[in-house]
Amino acid sequence: MQAKRILWMIVAALLLFGTADAIAKHGEKPPIKKAILLVAFGTSDPEAARAFELVEKRAWERFPDVEMRWAYTSKMIRAKLAKQGKLLDSPETAFARLMDDGYTHVAVLSLHTIPGEEFHELYQNAHLFGQMAGGFQRVLVARPLLSSSTDMQTVAEALLKKIPGRKTGDAVIFMGHGTEHHPADAIYLAMNQVFQELDSNAFVAAVEGSNSLEIVIPKLKKRKVKKVFLVPLMSVAGDHAKNDMAGDSPDSWKSVLTEKGFKCEPILKGTAEVPEIVDLWLDHLKSALSHF
Repeated sequence: MQAKRILWMIVAALLLFGTADAIAKHGEKPPIKKAILLVAFGTSDPEAARAFELVEKRAWERFPDVEMRWAYTSKMIRAKLAKQGKLLDSPETAFARLMDDGYTHVAVLSLHTIPGEEFHELYQNAHLFGQMAGGFQRVLVARPLLSSSTDMQTVAEALLKKIPGRKTGDAVIFMGHGTEHHPADAIYLAMNQVFQELDSNAFVAAVEGSNSLEIVIPKLKKRKVKKVFLVPLMSVAGDHAKNDMAGDSPDSWKSVLTEKGFKCEPILKGTAEVPEIVDLWLDHLKSALSHF
């Protein structure tokens, strides 16, 4: 009787937990379930957001069988979009959702331009999620856009081809965001050198950090430049591009250069709208996925 009772207890346990196979596999790793998390600072500008649509479209073409989700790092932009009825996750919320949905391997594509403060915060938090017990088996963060000399060369060549109407003698200034608090700001100086080697009238300056517009202006005068094209070195042509670069306020780059006697022509097109540059980002993502 005792043996029969034990047998019935085992059968009941099997029914309660599903199958004998489920119990046999208790403690084993679940089957691999991959996902891609696309992460950007974000934008609330509908026109600028089209750049992210191109990224997603090309990402689906490259990785059609992998779940794909978005996250914005900017709390301010997420809040603004929420008021419009558009809900975007933070990276941390997106990680939690992916974990709840049973994804085991997550490749994160940072649409940041440099490995600066925001990128490292994303990297650190992704690493913490990867360490959580019972969570992901692996989380890898792909490199941001400008992560090597080869990346810089590819980006510079692609951007110099995308300036319609530029004539010999015209200059172009690419506007980066810059940072005053992170050593990655030096990448803008390196990128400026790459542009200079390709085109002596192509420059990089930044809204913040050491490589300011004021440093470029004397060089324009020395070269007797008359016309300057202004182009964002940012993933989208959002607030910085439309206001700090091309706006009508007295301190915008367009206004400052115009006051100095230069004719200015802004081009409101982010790097995420350039297919060759998007493909470079996706190459970084492919490299991360190859480790799964």
